[in-house]
Amino acid sequence: MSSALARPTRAALRRSFSTSAQNSAKIAVLGASGGIGQPLALLLKNSPLVSGLTLYNIAHTPGVAADPSHIETRAHCLKGCNVVVIPAGVPRKPGMTRDDLFNTNACIVATLSVACAQHCPEAIIISSPVNSTIPITTEIFKKHEIYNPSKIFGVTTLDIVRANTFIGVLKGLDPARVNVPVIGGHAGKTLIPLISQCTAQVDLPQDQLTAITGQIQEAGTEVVKAKAGAPLATLSMAYAGAQFVFSLVDAMNGKEGVVECSFIKFPEADCAYFSTPLLLGKKGIEKNLGIGKISSFGEKMIAEAIPELKASIKKGEEFVRNVK
Repeated sequence: MSSALARPTRAALRRSFSTSAQNSAKIAVLGASGGIGQPLALLLKNSPLVSGLTLYNIAHTPGVAADPSHIETRAHCLKGCNVVVIPAGVPRKPGMTRDDLFNTNACIVATLSVACAQHCPEAIIISSPVNSTIPITTEIFKKHEIYNPSKIFGVTTLDIVRANTFIGVLKGLDPARVNVPVIGGHAGKTLIPLISQCTAQVDLPQDQLTAITGQIQEAGTEVVKAKAGAPLATLSMAYAGAQFVFSLVDAMNGKEGVVECSFIKFPEADCAYFSTPLLLGKKGIEKNLGIGKISSFGEKMIAEAIPELKASIKKGEEFVRNVK
């Protein structure tokens, strides 16, 4: 797995968002009244890249839809969405692991994936959490015989946002100009920040490297503990999800060189799903850029992550096989 293209900084991507008349992205948010869904809907509604925004939830949806509809932008609620974002799910609480939430969230993701397969089979699907649930969406789309590996994404952007922030603070850099690729998965040791590939050159002694890697890997748990039972990382997750959507829509509108990391089906890797930097294009994934050159520390992290990733992937695939 190798990378042949230069990766632009996130700051450069943000500055380059097009506002031309060709932009016509119609986006649906499933789980729009949740802690992540509401701020995500606000960010999407406020973007000139979005011409249509449809919000779905099992409760409080009319109010959630009415609220952003008063904002003076051109996005209206329309059918025929070409991008679907799924932030729906039950949040993790103190003392709970991601595995504790699996059955409930798996049912939610499966139900929404079936709805997408039936009503917008050509749409690009963006979902989180990822390690177990992206395989669920994939297997359901396979059952409906509409699976396209270029159109299903597990959002790991929050891990990158956190890595950029932590590195920026540690080294006194502007985080907006820091870009740390994060590969692997989206939980604990499956989350692998490649600090050696940071766009702003960062040299850290081994003890600092180990410490900040652990900080990035456990950032979600830190938020859960700090909020003491309140909804988890809602604002930062919404921000990260919106950034990924904006990058994808920019690429769909023809912008070249848009790169984001995402957890996707990856049969060439040591496990069936893996997050790597991706070159995005008009139809989703244009090219998998691979993990590039990594340090021995990175190689060790990958080796430690693979067994846990494989177990999570297997759990998602078996869930779909057992659904009647």
